[in-house]
Amino acid sequence: MKMVQKQLPRRRFLQLLATGSVTAMSFPKMASATIKRDYLLPRELSFNNLNTGEKLSLTYFEKGRYLTGALTEIDYLLRDHRTDDIYPIDPNLLNYLYKLQSTLETKKPIEIISGYRSTTTNNILRTKGNGVAKKSKHMLGKAIDIRIKNIESKNVRDAAISLCQGGVGYYASSNFVHLDTGNFRHW
Repeated sequence: MKMVQKQLPRRRFLQLLATGSVTAMSFPKMASATIKRDYLLPRELSFNNLNTGEKLSLTYFEKGRYLTGALTEIDYLLRDHRTDDIYPIDPNLLNYLYKLQSTLETKKPIEIISGYRSTTTNNILRTKGNGVAKKSKHMLGKAIDIRIKNIESKNVRDAAISLCQGGVGYYASSNFVHLDTGNFRHW
């Protein structure tokens, strides 16, 4: 039986090329092995919450699964420091931070400007005119505002944009970068 190779439309090929999927299509065994190996590697993060002074370094993912205790500790650290409300942080946001640190080739702690925000806090910040979105992803545990010590925020922004994942906001005057797990976009 003759195998017919389907040709990709140019636009789809370029999209796949941009995301690295062409390699996976061209070398499925190699891509599969890499994915399996990466999936099993432990993922570690270090944080420094600038609002509370609390610090945390831990492994949040190991042997192909998220560690419940670690996620609980992260939820607490990233709580709304104004109200002490705790909300589950999206594990995809943690993976985003992990990939960002890998891209920047650093293990320095992620300095937290803002993690989870309660509706009350979000509304207060909105009335102060700080450019806070009415339906902020912070209220869903899907956004974080950060900086990384000794790395310029514009370099953090550029590295985040290179990942083509989620939202990336750069606030030069306040020296921080916003990351979220929404659709890829940047401002």
